[in-house]
Amino acid sequence: MARIRNYLSLVVFAHTVFAMPFALTGFFLATEYSGFPFKWTTLLLVLLCMIFARNAAMGFNRWADRHIDSRNPRTTSREIPSGIISGKAALVFSILNGIFFIVTTGFLNPLCLYLSPVALAVILGYSYAKRFTVLCHLILGLGLSLAPIGAYIAVAGQFHWLPLLFSGVVLTWVGGFDVIYALQDEEFDKSNRLHSIPSRVGIKRALTWSVLFHFITFSLLTIIGITARFGFFFWIGAALFILLLTYQHRIVKPDNLSRVNRAFGTTNGIASVIFALFMMAELLIR
Repeated sequence: MARIRNYLSLVVFAHTVFAMPFALTGFFLATEYSGFPFKWTTLLLVLLCMIFARNAAMGFNRWADRHIDSRNPRTTSREIPSGIISGKAALVFSILNGIFFIVTTGFLNPLCLYLSPVALAVILGYSYAKRFTVLCHLILGLGLSLAPIGAYIAVAGQFHWLPLLFSGVVLTWVGGFDVIYALQDEEFDKSNRLHSIPSRVGIKRALTWSVLFHFITFSLLTIIGITARFGFFFWIGAALFILLLTYQHRIVKPDNLSRVNRAFGTTNGIASVIFALFMMAELLIR
């Protein structure tokens, strides 16, 4: 049990709450718009794909960043720098989960299987983005944004414009809150030649960029609601989602970063779950 807890901590399993609700949104969009019936087996396979993909990505990220984490005072207690899990074990864990992910997509449909290496390339590639570009926040968002369109394809076996817009919501939402999270490492990133928006423009301007990303999130939700002609439950869910995003910008100040973790983890997790619940309620009554 202790070993299982260590690996759950390695991948920060609780943060699955960020993308999983949007995967469920994509799944139920497909049952509504594609004409394919709801199947528990398909839902289970989608959930397994999400878990395996995220485990592969997080395990690989911790392995790729093991030397950086050992130098950063904020991350020295993580499993690899502290010696709880070896770097080799974390890499093996990531590879196995990547294999499990590809195999599981094969039980869904051919398109999912063909696209699975592309998805892995995106989510694993994020681990090196901070070494090259300040757009690393959006690359993380791109990885998580595969959840709604991936879940839709898992059911329908084809693309659709609506889950693509939801993927845009996830991309800009995640990009925005990852900028807030990166505020904690502004000085460390500068001194270690790592790229991030806070290390490039400073904390105050970085918060402005985060607000801009979340304004795009708001705009995309508005476009979705209007073009898809969603009703009451969608708009309530979208309003609560944006209010929670606004709240995190109110509690994080350039001269006070003490509540970054509350903004990053708690607030965004609650926002994702609430929006997904209202979105599913909207689809159920249509």
